[in-house]
Amino acid sequence: MAELFLEIFCEEIPARMQAKAERDLKDAILKGLKEAGLGVEKTTSMSGPRRLAVACLGVPAGSDDVTEERKGPKVGAPEQAVAGFLRGAGLSSIDEAEVRSDPKKGDFYVAKRTIPGRATPDIVAALVPAIMQNFHWPKSMRTGRGEMRWVRPLQRIVCLFDGAIVPFEVDGIASGNEVEGHRVHGRGPYAIGGLDEYVTTLAGQGHVLLTRASRREKIEADARAICANAGLELVEDKGLLEEVVGLAEWPVVILGDMDPAFLELPQEVIQLSMRTHQKYFAVRDPKTGDLAPNFVVVANIDATDGGKAIAAGNRKVLSARLEDGRFFWENDKKSKLGAFIPKLGKITFKEELGTLLDKTERVHALARELAPKVGADPDLAGVAAKLAKADLVSEMVYEFPELQGVMGRYYALAEAGLNPLNPSEVADEAVAKARPYSAEAAIQVADAVRDHYKPQGPSDAVPTEPVSIAVALADKLDTLVGFWAIDEKPTGSKDPFALRRAALGVVRIVLENEVRLPIRETTQLGNFKVGDSFADVNQLASFFADRLKQYLRDQGQRHDLIDAVFALGEDDLVLIVNRVEALAAFLDSEDGVNLLAGYKRAANILRAEEKKDKRAFDVAVDETQLEAKAEIALFKAISENAAAAKTALENENFAAAMSALANLRAPVDAFFDGPDSVMVNADEAAVRENRLNLLNLMREAIGTVADFSKIEG
Repeated sequence: MAELFLEIFCEEIPARMQAKAERDLKDAILKGLKEAGLGVEKTTSMSGPRRLAVACLGVPAGSDDVTEERKGPKVGAPEQAVAGFLRGAGLSSIDEAEVRSDPKKGDFYVAKRTIPGRATPDIVAALVPAIMQNFHWPKSMRTGRGEMRWVRPLQRIVCLFDGAIVPFEVDGIASGNEVEGHRVHGRGPYAIGGLDEYVTTLAGQGHVLLTRASRREKIEADARAICANAGLELVEDKGLLEEVVGLAEWPVVILGDMDPAFLELPQEVIQLSMRTHQKYFAVRDPKTGDLAPNFVVVANIDATDGGKAIAAGNRKVLSARLEDGRFFWENDKKSKLGAFIPKLGKITFKEELGTLLDKTERVHALARELAPKVGADPDLAGVAAKLAKADLVSEMVYEFPELQGVMGRYYALAEAGLNPLNPSEVADEAVAKARPYSAEAAIQVADAVRDHYKPQGPSDAVPTEPVSIAVALADKLDTLVGFWAIDEKPTGSKDPFALRRAALGVVRIVLENEVRLPIRETTQLGNFKVGDSFADVNQLASFFADRLKQYLRDQGQRHDLIDAVFALGEDDLVLIVNRVEALAAFLDSEDGVNLLAGYKRAANILRAEEKKDKRAFDVAVDETQLEAKAEIALFKAISENAAAAKTALENENFAAAMSALANLRAPVDAFFDGPDSVMVNADEAAVRENRLNLLNLMREAIGTVADFSKIEG
C-alpha cells in the first residue's frame, strides 16, 4: 500500500469557495479511485488562499483483473444476431464463446472477457485531468493557455504516488514534485516526496499553515491574547473568522486603533465598515460592554516593525470609510424619517405590484388588522408600518444597504425626540412633548422598524414584541399574497424573490411566539386584487404547509405526520405543531404502533369492500346485530372513547385525545387477532354489512385526531 498526494496550486482562491472546493476535490478523487477498483484506507485534505491538496493513504499499487460475462443469443439463433453478439463481445468466432443451458430457455451463448488491471499511476494520470476539466466553481475563468476553466490561473500541479511523480499535463502545466511556499517569507520552490514532507516543509521554510483548522485556531487564540494584553475584549464573529481563515496563509494578528470620535456613530455602522469592507474584527471595552476605538486585523506577513505600519495603514483606510458614514449619518438626521416616505413612490417594488409606497400603504392597513390578534396596539403598529421602509431612501442605507431597518430604528427614535444612541435620554424636548404616545411606545415603534425584516435566515432571531410581530407578519404576508396574485411562485430551486424565506419567516414568527393565526383567514386579510386576479388562498396555504414541513423536519419531526394533520383542514400552525408532537409521541408507543396497524388493516378491508359494493358503509351500527364478544367490546370502546377524544380535541388537549385512542388498541387487537377474532365478511349479508359499518366507525373515530391513511408504517 502506498500514498497518493495531489496539490493544485493557483492564484488567489476566494475565501468563500475554499472549504467546498476542498470537499469536492476529495470526494471526486475518492469516487474516481473507487470506480477504478482502488480502495483507500485514509484520506486527508487541505485548502488555503492558493492551494487545494488531497492525500490518500493505503492505496494499492494497481487494480485487480476483472472478468466480465456477456450473455448472448440462443444456440441456433439467426446469423445476424450471432454476428452482433460477437462484435459486442469482441470475439472473432462463436467457438470462443461458452454454451450454457437453462432448463426453461434452452442453450445459449456466453462470452467471458478478462479486463486486465491497471497500475495506479496510470489510473491517476487519467483521473486527475478529467476531474480538473469538469470541476465546478461558482465563478471561473479561462487562461490564455487553453480552453479549461479554473477559479484563478493555474500555477503548479504536484502529483505523487509512492513518492514518484505521476506524469500528466493539464492546460499546458505538467505535473511535478515542487511546491511553492509563502509569497514573501519562503517562496521556494521545494521538492517533496509526500504528505509528511509537504506539511513539515511548508509549515517550516514555507511559512504556510495548510489546514483551515490550524489557521482558525491561531487567529482566534492570537486575537484574544492581543486584546487581553490591552485590557480589551474581542467581539466574537464566527462568520468573519471563517472568511479570514481563507485570506491568510501565515496569519499574523495585529491590534489597530481609530479616532475615538467615531464611536459617536451607531455601532452597526462601525462594525459593518470593519467587517464587510475591511475584514477587521471589532473590539469592546469589557468594563462597559461598549465598542472600543480599536480593531483587529489579520495580516499575511510577519512585519519587521511588529505590524505598526500595517496598523497605521489600516487605520487610514478605516477612517476614510467611517468619515463617509459620519457624513451620511449627520445628513440623514437633518430630515425626519417620515419625510422620506413620499420618496418611496419613486422606487418600484415589482412592476405589477406597484411602488414601495404602494406596498407601505398595504402593509400599514394589514398591520393594523393584525395588531389586535397578536396583542399589539393598532395605532402603534400602523405608525411602525408607515415608517418601516422609509430608511431605504436615506443616504446611509444607500451607501450601506446591509443597514436597512437598523438605520430606520435610529431615525425613528430621533423622530420621536429621543437620543437615537441612548433612547432613555430625551434629545428634543419639544418633539418629545408633542408625541402622541409615550417614550416606551416610541421605542416599540422604532424596534418594529428594525425588526420587520426578521428573520432573514434560519439562525436569525424572530421579532418577539407585539408591534414588531404585527409589522413583520404584515410585510411578509403582503409580499407572498402579491406574488401569488401575479402567479410568480418559486419553481424548483429557483426563488429570486426569496418567497420561501418569507413564508418560513411567517411560520417561525407564529410558532416561536405561539401566535394563534389561522393561515387561510390571515392570508385573506391581506389579499388584494392585481389586475383581475387575487391570490389563491388555498394554494398559498399549501405553500405554508410545505415550509412548515421543512421547519418541523429540521426539528426532527416526520413529514407524514404533518400531512396527516393537515389533511383534516387545520391551518392554525400552533395547533398543528402541538397535534403533530402529540401524535409523534403516541406513535412511538406500543399502543400507537399497534393501533396504526389495526387502522390500516380496517381501512384496507373497507377500501376493498367499498370498491366491490360500490358504496360506503357509513350507516349507524346496529347493536342487535353484534354477535361476537370482540365486536361488542370494540363497539363499546369506540362509543366510550370517541366522545372523550373529541372533547379533548375541542379543549386542545392532544395528549388526552391520544390517551383516549390508546384505549382502542386492545379491542382492535382482539377484533382482528384475538382468540375470539371476528370474520368481517360473514356469510350473512346483514352481519357483514354491520361489521363493515363498525370498522368505518372505528376509522372515523381515529380520523378525528389525524388522517391515519397519510401515516407511513
